[in-house]
Amino acid sequence: MKKVLLGMSGGVDSSVAAILLKEAGWQVIGATADLLSCSDASVIENAKRTADFLGIEHHVLDFKDIFKDKVIDDFICKYSFGKTPSPCIECNRYIKFGALLDFAEENGISHIATGHYAKSVFDENSGRFLLKCADCAEKDQSYMLYTLNQHQLSKAVFPLQSLTKEEVRKIAEKHNLPSAKSKDSQEICFIKDDDYIRFLSENMEKPMPKGEFVDTNGNVLGIHEGIHRYTIGQRKGLGIAFGKPMFVVRIDAKNNQVVLGEAGSEFSDSLVAEKVNFIPFEKLEAPIEAMCKVRYGNKVYKGTIYPMENGNVKVEFQEKARAVTPGQSVVFYDGDLVLGGGIIV
Repeated sequence: MKKVLLGMSGGVDSSVAAILLKEAGWQVIGATADLLSCSDASVIENAKRTADFLGIEHHVLDFKDIFKDKVIDDFICKYSFGKTPSPCIECNRYIKFGALLDFAEENGISHIATGHYAKSVFDENSGRFLLKCADCAEKDQSYMLYTLNQHQLSKAVFPLQSLTKEEVRKIAEKHNLPSAKSKDSQEICFIKDDDYIRFLSENMEKPMPKGEFVDTNGNVLGIHEGIHRYTIGQRKGLGIAFGKPMFVVRIDAKNNQVVLGEAGSEFSDSLVAEKVNFIPFEKLEAPIEAMCKVRYGNKVYKGTIYPMENGNVKVEFQEKARAVTPGQSVVFYDGDLVLGGGIIV
């Protein structure tokens, strides 16, 4: 019987994943990552209770150091440079498919599984593992997984790939799971009240200074409260009235300025991305067309992806994309196939 290490949060998705894996004949071993010095004990207890309920082995893994280094510190650092990071993508990269996979392989466990809504399939023609969207477009999380490499995809199992959230909850209720009625987690896990400005203000090495709001011509419009409080495309919460809608179109960390523009200026016709990972092929050798998503849950834009000499890519959109934001990821699709993605610069 093949062994699989299942990342368990105590929530309904990972709990139902455990049931489906057992029914498919896997020997399931549960693992819950202890990520924070102030971790919510109920998360670990809920995961333990579910594992006991299902009769599976369970481990609590101390990943606090790597989580702080690769996710929390990265989050703080990028905001200090005027970028808007995606901590869940970095957590998948370094924790769920990094440290968790390392633990599995060190302990003779052949595969890892999570409660993500996505698909990993093997393509015999190319000899490569591919990442595809989940059947349920509403819950699809493939955007968050574009960083996965061939080794990680070859070890990944996504039991929820063909299910809707309603179907998952019905399975949980059928098996009387403790998590059947649990709410979906929406906020960043290390910011419990979802107040990222408070979190950044309390955890940055030094307070972020006030600076200037300027228009796209460099004219001073007012004073901002620190660049960490703003993101591209933002209109509300600027703390100043202009008599017409104004949007954040750029954050100039070097000069400590937040650049504002009138309606329409928050759209971009191109972007450059770094730390690019492609999945169906190793490297982009020539321009290709793809559907591009510049934020999780956002609309997709048709564009052409051009390779650059330094390994980065340039994307030119057919229709201007709204709120292209440095620090966020752009992910490329061909239908339901994830071609790859990178971090917007």
